[in-house]
Amino acid sequence: MIILDTHAWIWWLAAPRRLPKSAAAAIDEAVDGAGVYVSAISAWEMAMLVKKGRLELTMDVADWIAAAESLPYIHSVPVTSRIAAMSVELRDYEYPDPADRIIITTAITMDARLITKDGKILSYPHVKAIW
Repeated sequence: MIILDTHAWIWWLAAPRRLPKSAAAAIDEAVDGAGVYVSAISAWEMAMLVKKGRLELTMDVADWIAAAESLPYIHSVPVTSRIAAMSVELRDYEYPDPADRIIITTAITMDARLITKDGKILSYPHVKAIW
């Protein structure tokens, strides 16, 4: 089972050449198996990036998210109260970014591998990350 970090989700669907072979292979394997999981916080993070002008999409952000979530192999994972609370208490993770903390916690609670290029996450020993 895999969880995609926000940038991995965007790149996989909009610019797959940006993904390294290891990440693309893990995603392809997941599509053929249990599917690909994306934290609901990634939709929030994507909308924030669009609003701040740091991300441009070819369509409205809500339409992009709806189109992505309509694919049968993509599963949105809600930010539960448990995930939200646990994200504050991540052992040995010093970085304050709430989206990253929730995505990490989602991967940990689902015992899933996390696809990310984020060096801070890749070096975090308590999550199984791939890039």
